[in-house]
Amino acid sequence: MSTIDVIAHPNQPTLDPFLAWLRQARESCPVVYDEAQRTWQLFGHADVLRVLSDPATFSSDMSKFIPPQADFELFSRGNFARLDPPKHRKLRDLVSQAFTPRVVSGLAPRIATITSELLDSVGDAERLDLVGDLAYPLPVIVIAELLGIPVADRESFRRWADTLLSRNGEEARTLPDQAAMDRMGPILREMNEYLLAHIKQRRARPTDDLISKLTRAEVDGHTLDDEEIVGFVGLLLIAGHITTTALLGNAILCLDEHPDAAAELRADPTGLPAAIEEVLRYRPPFPRLARRTTAEVELGGKQIPADQLVILWLISANRDAAHFEDPDRFDIHRKPNQHLSFGYSIHFCLGAPLARLEAKIALEILLERYRTIAVARDAGCEFFSPWSMISAKRLPVDVQIARRGTSSTTAA
Repeated sequence: MSTIDVIAHPNQPTLDPFLAWLRQARESCPVVYDEAQRTWQLFGHADVLRVLSDPATFSSDMSKFIPPQADFELFSRGNFARLDPPKHRKLRDLVSQAFTPRVVSGLAPRIATITSELLDSVGDAERLDLVGDLAYPLPVIVIAELLGIPVADRESFRRWADTLLSRNGEEARTLPDQAAMDRMGPILREMNEYLLAHIKQRRARPTDDLISKLTRAEVDGHTLDDEEIVGFVGLLLIAGHITTTALLGNAILCLDEHPDAAAELRADPTGLPAAIEEVLRYRPPFPRLARRTTAEVELGGKQIPADQLVILWLISANRDAAHFEDPDRFDIHRKPNQHLSFGYSIHFCLGAPLARLEAKIALEILLERYRTIAVARDAGCEFFSPWSMISAKRLPVDVQIARRGTSSTTAA
C-alpha cells in the first residue's frame, strides 16, 4: 500500500475523496506499512491514542529522519512539540509560567474588539473573504500583541506560514527531504533572526508582554536562553495562528453544509463550545502527526521495529466508527466527543484554549451580525493540500447583515 495512490484535490471544499481513502484504509488494514514512503500508517482511534499516550516508546524527536539544516536546528531547540521528556517537561513548565489560563482568558475582550473592528472594516459588503478579512488577521493580531511584536509585520508572518506549510507536489511525504529543507532554510533564517532581535530587545528592556515573561521564567534555577525562546515563539506564531484560521474557516464550511446547525447556534450561541469541538473532530486543522519508535513494539497485530517512522492519521481516528457513533455525521450535540485534533497527553496543544476562545468569540459575533453566511463556491475558494492542512486559504462568503453597527459581544 502507498499513500501516493490517493488523489484529493486541494482546491475543493469537499474532503470526500480523501475521507473515502481513509475509511477504506481504516476498515481494511488500520496498521499498515507503506513501502513507498517507508512509514507505518495508523488509521484507528485506539492505535493513535495508544501512541500519543506513550511518549517513551513513540518519540516526537524526528531528527533522525530530517536532513541537517542549521536554521531548522536553531528553531527546533525550543520547539517542544518535537522534544521528549525530560527536556520537554522542563521547557513546557517554563513556558506555562508565562502562557497561563489567566493570560488566555484575559484576552477575551480584546478578541471581541478585534473581531468587531475587522468586520466593521468591510462595512456593508455583501461578500467578503472570511480568511483574508477575519480568520487570518484575528489570531495573528492577538498573538502579535500578546508576544509584543509588531502587528504591522503580519504579512511576513503569513508568508512564513505559507512557505513552511506548502507541499510543492510532495503531498504524501510527511517529513521534509533535503530539497524541502533547502527551500525552507531562507524562510526559517529570516524568521529566526526576526524573533531573536525582538527577544534580545525584550531581555534588555523588558515589558509586560509574553516574550518578556519568557525571558524571566525560571524552574529549579533553569531559565530559557534566547534560542530556546525562538522555538516556542515561532511555534506559537505560526502553528498558533494557522490553527485558529483553519478552525474558523472550517466552522463556516460546516455550518454552510448544515444550515439547521447554523440556525440553532444563531438562536442559542451557548451551544458554540460543543459545536467547535465537533468542527475540530469533523475537519481537524492538522490531519496527521508523526512519531518515531524507540523500541520494537506491537500495534494492531503488527510488529514494528525500533527507529521506524509512524504516521498517526488524526482525521481518520476522528472518524472511527469503533469510537464515534455515526462518525460521518456532523452533530453539534455529540457527547462524548473525544477527538484527537489537539493531540493527547504530554503533547496536548498548549495553544488549544486560545484557539477555542478565539473561535467561540468570533463565531458568536459573526452569527449575531449576519443573518446568513453562505460559502460562495463560484468565487474561487482556495484550500491547502489536505495532506498538510485541512484549511481554506481563501473562503469567499455571501452575507446578509442582521443589524447595523458594531457588535458589543464579549465572550469569556
